[in-house]
Amino acid sequence: MARLTLRPIASLIAIATALVFVPAAAQERTVKIYGFGAKSGVVRIFGLNAESAMKAAADQINRHGGVTLGDGSKAKLAIEYMDDRCNAEEGINVIRRIAAQPDALVAVGPSCSNVAEPVFGILQKKVGDAGDSGLQFPVFTDGAAKGGLAAISEWSFRNVPNEAAMYRSLFEWLHTTRPELKTFWGGVEKDFAHSNATYNAIKDLATKSGLQPLGDSEWLLADTGFSTQVRQMKRGNADVVAISAHPFTTCGVLKEMDRQGVKPKVIIGLTSSSSMETLNGCAAQAEGMLIPTSFAPVTAEARAAAQALQAVDASLDLHNAAAWENIFTLKDIIEKQKVMGRPETLAADRRKIREGLAGMKQSQGLLGPVVRGADREAIKPFLFVQVRRGAWAVAHQP
Repeated sequence: MARLTLRPIASLIAIATALVFVPAAAQERTVKIYGFGAKSGVVRIFGLNAESAMKAAADQINRHGGVTLGDGSKAKLAIEYMDDRCNAEEGINVIRRIAAQPDALVAVGPSCSNVAEPVFGILQKKVGDAGDSGLQFPVFTDGAAKGGLAAISEWSFRNVPNEAAMYRSLFEWLHTTRPELKTFWGGVEKDFAHSNATYNAIKDLATKSGLQPLGDSEWLLADTGFSTQVRQMKRGNADVVAISAHPFTTCGVLKEMDRQGVKPKVIIGLTSSSSMETLNGCAAQAEGMLIPTSFAPVTAEARAAAQALQAVDASLDLHNAAAWENIFTLKDIIEKQKVMGRPETLAADRRKIREGLAGMKQSQGLLGPVVRGADREAIKPFLFVQVRRGAWAVAHQP
């Protein structure tokens, strides 16, 4: 009788023991991708949107089986996003914290060029240089758009459009289709690295296309009043006005232009303003504004990605579309480079991801193939969008 009573107990102990000692390979594994960007401050929407895009992309990958690691096991992607407040010092602190994590293989970010430049500066300049103590950690930028930043370090990579090429194409198109345009006035958010650098390119390209520059108006990212700048613009009475600024001050300037009755024949905006934030802030005043962009929902893949973001109350634009693309690109690289995703292979895995990014000649973007250059920059498909009846519409596809 005692033997019969003990048998079920012994069986339960055996089952419990087996559950405790499940092999690690049988447990679900996770590969973490870190993101960083502006989640607070004036440009916080960029980081919030990027985080949403990264998580939505990872969720889609996970629903289709996750990522295959070098030992043949499957892992789910997890996203952790950190706030750098679009501040250079904070960005350096954030990337150091990320690189110190025992599960950090790569980082996607940052939002702002004034953060990307110093962050790339603390990375090892040339791979394998024993005399360079810089971080040996791959960074794959989605948002910071100032041209040429990837040249700073062989550990830095970017999936941002070539703005000079985009605006060159825009002015060539205007020169062909709108020959009556003769004069140009520029407005710039002077203290922001991206808008300032892009304005210099815009002004140069406008002049080369035959437009006569009549003057400039300047303001700061935190400004809320633009009456003086728009009075200058009104006196210029140019055919074309270019506003190289982000949605927040772009809307302020457009509203003041409307108040003062400034009505140029063409308004050109900054790539970063081809977003829902501009439409939400000043759709009526932005009517007709032209912007070159590397994202619009014009392909099946782009529409599906936009819908995935809408499902989590976010919107897709050229910046966080790049974040979405980066996650899928990193999945491919993890698999092709046979990344192991284990603490003891951390340094080797980081090197594998860097080598995978460096060796990649082409990746798949939402609008089509993205060509990768030896300079670790991207050549992305682009088009021109225009505000029409409160929505972004495709004006021309080069």
